[in-house]
Amino acid sequence: MATIIPFKALRPQVSVARKVASPPYDVLNSREAREEAAGNPDSFLHITKSEIDLPEGIDIHSQAVYDKAKENLLAFRENGVLLQEEKPCYYIYRLIMNGRSQTGLVCASSVADYENDIIRKHELTRPEKELDRINHIKTTGAQTGNVFLAYKNVDAIDQLISDWQEKHAPLYDFIAEDGIANTIWVVDQDDAIAGITQLFAAQVPFTYIADGHHRAASAAKVRKTLGTKAGPEADYFLTTLFPASELKILDYNRLVKDLNGLSAEEFLDSLQKDFLVGKVDKAYSPEQLHEFGMYLEGGWYKLVSKEGIYSKDPIGVLDVTILQKNVLDKLLAIKDPRTDRRIDFAGGIRGLAELEKRVDSGEMKVAFSLYPVSIQQLFDIADSGQVMPPKSTWFEPKLRDGLLTHLIG
Repeated sequence: MATIIPFKALRPQVSVARKVASPPYDVLNSREAREEAAGNPDSFLHITKSEIDLPEGIDIHSQAVYDKAKENLLAFRENGVLLQEEKPCYYIYRLIMNGRSQTGLVCASSVADYENDIIRKHELTRPEKELDRINHIKTTGAQTGNVFLAYKNVDAIDQLISDWQEKHAPLYDFIAEDGIANTIWVVDQDDAIAGITQLFAAQVPFTYIADGHHRAASAAKVRKTLGTKAGPEADYFLTTLFPASELKILDYNRLVKDLNGLSAEEFLDSLQKDFLVGKVDKAYSPEQLHEFGMYLEGGWYKLVSKEGIYSKDPIGVLDVTILQKNVLDKLLAIKDPRTDRRIDFAGGIRGLAELEKRVDSGEMKVAFSLYPVSIQQLFDIADSGQVMPPKSTWFEPKLRDGLLTHLIG
């Protein structure tokens, strides 16, 4: 069963919370982070993307960058921008994006649960991305990045969280620059804290990583590396747990630079062996599983998978697998989408106009829009011990960095 505990969050003063809160470190490059933090000395990007305070062109994985992050974190604490909670607490975090609300519980989850597959995974990790977070955590002594976990709804937990929101005023309540409303409540009463801990221990057999595989893997490896030098805080890592009913997965679309020597006509003809192909008069976002939109030479097409081109196992039935097997690999010779530079990906949050723009500019030759993976598909794959193809899921809205940080030493 899931082991979670409250923790003494390092968090901003209420008066500067909106200024501190920043997008996750991995959704911005260094240039974008510099622009985002310009004129805002309180932005948490000074800690998560600390190269912005060093000369341009510096190796972002150099020790100087991690040392700067530690220096900035200490300065934020000394200057009173950040303070640490006096007692271990849970936190309720609600985000509202385009009118849709999503509420989760911020807590510390067990590294042992991660290692023993109580916390289930659906993606492979890349060593270089793990190493970056390992070095950041070890140098700063802080887990600044939140791991986004999902779990199957438990009525008693839903009710407890809802009741707390209704009966208590939030600590933070603001709309960020991107228009997303961020509201956080502190659960600081001992009986409520104990109740939450016990409910997860009794009624939540597994949690599932929705977003943050590298952050979770890094936290586990830091704990192992520290060995006997680790304090008890390192046995846990920063997570926010969302019940399945609160989550919405967006599409994760594909763009390809060329047609592998085929003309557009030859490519369309080849597609018809495995798909029903029809021209449509506007941008097409698939309405159900096993349908795809395709943008090619200024026009949109609807592709419908024919029977027999995919298997019914948890991986084979995914639309990302169908597209990879029958189009990207078979026709365009893209064998490994993790490493092939001819393919790129666009999260559904950017919309279909992003696909049109990149194809019309000549940067890309063809784009594909996909139907989103369901949360049940994610659970099924994680439960089966398999991994999804790369770039299968895109979650929005994203949790802001800097509002709640877990210190490990």
